[in-house]
Amino acid sequence: MSNLRKLNVLMCGTGEYTTGWTGSGASTSDKKIGVVGLTMFDLRRLGKIGKLGMVGVNGGKFPAIRQHLQENIENVYKDMDTSFEEYPKEGNIDPEAYKDAIDKMSPGDAVIVFTPDSTHYPISLYAMERGIHVLVTKPATKLLSHHNELIAAARKYNVVCFVEHHKRFDPVYSDAKARAQALGEFNFFNAWMSQPKSQLETFRAWAGKDSDISYYLSSHHIDICCWILQDKAVPTRVVASAATGIATGEPYNCVPQTEDTITLLVDWQSINSPGHKGTAVYTASWTAPLKAGIHSAQHWYYMGAKGDINVDQAHRGYDITVDETGKTWYNPFYMKYSPSETGHFDGQRGYGYISIEKFIDAAREVNAGVAKPSDYDSHGYPTIANTVLTTAILNAGRISLDEKRAVGIKKNEGEWILQ
Repeated sequence: MSNLRKLNVLMCGTGEYTTGWTGSGASTSDKKIGVVGLTMFDLRRLGKIGKLGMVGVNGGKFPAIRQHLQENIENVYKDMDTSFEEYPKEGNIDPEAYKDAIDKMSPGDAVIVFTPDSTHYPISLYAMERGIHVLVTKPATKLLSHHNELIAAARKYNVVCFVEHHKRFDPVYSDAKARAQALGEFNFFNAWMSQPKSQLETFRAWAGKDSDISYYLSSHHIDICCWILQDKAVPTRVVASAATGIATGEPYNCVPQTEDTITLLVDWQSINSPGHKGTAVYTASWTAPLKAGIHSAQHWYYMGAKGDINVDQAHRGYDITVDETGKTWYNPFYMKYSPSETGHFDGQRGYGYISIEKFIDAAREVNAGVAKPSDYDSHGYPTIANTVLTTAILNAGRISLDEKRAVGIKKNEGEWILQ
């Protein structure tokens, strides 16, 4: 595949996951130098990427972002070039700068969307309508109707559209998915994922306004559950409950409607056995303690008719204790930031990197005519078509909270809808 044409890529979003830079300076999370930008710079070094661009809303941030990338990536890793074309230019502020940036691209190029949840749909659709391949962060959309529209657009314009559900590429999760197939009919799933209260500082601009903690965090494990149960069971009913009071108080002062912790209770119906029904509980919080030694607490439990699975992703048997900061658990399986023996970036085996590289490879293969976008639907990849039930559950959960009722999920004439 080395003869495939290099892919030109536009990174949409300039925040923590792309650059490691936040509104208050360099990130204090486990993504201090970002994921998307670093992966793109390395894939360019390795010959898979051609031109790189980055678009945000406030062009005035770019000098600080460039300095941050140079000091923490270019000056740390050998042969790493962190240059990119910026939008909007000259320090301008433009919420629709992505349109100008995408208009300068060509069919067969790609965009990677890591922006606030409410903007995923318009940016992704605008790109696909112009023949641009799309990798969009989770949740793909907030509304099931919008997700269905993106499925249709990907097919109409014959482009690759993946959702960046990187946990599918975690070797523990993918192995657990395979082993779950031998455990018989599904019975119960319970997932917990949280981040420390300090994240409310990072996300204050949109927390509770544009999206909620369920969309942001539970999307991970809901997708894993949907992936495990693909062709085995379907969700039929969602009831949501929320805890409040921390995010809206001092010192965070988020908008009044911001929830602290959201739990979704979901009924699942077996496809092959009418008598088998399952229950899933998905909980997410961004008000966890500040000094737990982990950035994201995350674990889940799966029970089938013939056995069960326990996964604790936060504690991988690898912890370091430092006098000043105490004990911290690290996860280099996600992103390995320490350089190689030659001084180069050495994180190509991390599942955060692999998730993005899989999309880049798919787009290049489609451009070369050696694959069709629909081929990846059958490969277990998080394509826009393969992730529709994740959005259905999340959207149903939001409606359940807002309208204080149970929400049904069903398939109508080949398309998933909410009731």
